[in-house]
Amino acid sequence: MALKRIILEMGHGNDMHGGDYTKAALRAVQDCIHHSSLIFLRTLKIDVSALEIEVTIGVQKPEMVDQEKVAASLPVGKATVKVVKGGLDVPDDERGGATVIATAGVAVRVDEKHLGA
Repeated sequence: MALKRIILEMGHGNDMHGGDYTKAALRAVQDCIHHSSLIFLRTLKIDVSALEIEVTIGVQKPEMVDQEKVAASLPVGKATVKVVKGGLDVPDDERGGATVIATAGVAVRVDEKHLGA
């Protein structure tokens, strides 16, 4: 099976007050997927369960992201999630803690047999 990338979206999300890296990551992924409409999948009669979804999240503390929650947030396909060091923590000196900013890239791949390649 030869997979071809058919879409790549980027997004960002944050948790302003809670310092929750998973919440910021989920918001970043939602930002990505709300920029795309994969209407051509219906036109080409591609089964959405056959899609391979590759999610890359960047945050300052990668170990604090629940990868299973992020994968479960995707509405179609089989997701794999990788979390790397990136994003940004903005310290809140007055209240303590930090605003967590996550970045995300979501790539969708499909077997080329569905594309007539």
